[in-house]
Amino acid sequence: MARNKTKSLRQFNDDDLKDKLTDLKVDLSKLRSEALKGTLKKDAGVIRWKRRDIARILTIMNERAGGKNTE
Repeated sequence: MARNKTKSLRQFNDDDLKDKLTDLKVDLSKLRSEALKGTLKKDAGVIRWKRRDIARILTIMNERAGGKNTE
């Protein structure tokens, strides 16, 4: 999976963001379990990017939720 850019993530609706967030969390848990087993070789840097993509999605979702409650 390619890295997600904030600009492209902002174009998704809330349901798509939730689906993408779920997929990323599942991928991250698989990568972490492989890392604990010692079978993760060249994908070791992918964990960092998955975590950052999750943070980007959560930030966008929180911004949208905060925008609805301001007025």
